[in-house]
Amino acid sequence: MNKVILIGNLTRDPELSQTMGGIPYCRISIAVNRRYVGADGERQADFFNIVTWRGLAENCHKYLRKGSKIGVSGYLQTYSYEQEGIRKYGTDVVAEEVEFLTPKSAQDSYEERKSIQDIPPIEDDDLPF
Repeated sequence: MNKVILIGNLTRDPELSQTMGGIPYCRISIAVNRRYVGADGERQADFFNIVTWRGLAENCHKYLRKGSKIGVSGYLQTYSYEQEGIRKYGTDVVAEEVEFLTPKSAQDSYEERKSIQDIPPIEDDDLPF
């Protein structure tokens, strides 16, 4: 049996791409906190690469942002490739289900903060009082 269930936060914005056949897929990376604190007093985390496909991929790209909390269930898939003559290996979690766990209000405030950062500062000379 090959089954993975994770809850974590996105470490970067989702990246949407398409296969040569036109099938959309999205790559996301999440940080999952460990249950214990390390000797240095810091909470440790593990990082996982997630791949979603088709409509799920489009929804993840549309609604998720760096910092969003998600729940993922899926399976592990290993792969290998050659880079500069050296064989390299990797593992992805292929998501079958993704639950968006960040409340809508928190996501809205993220978008609001992001748009506020785009507003140029007001000079004192521009104020009417």
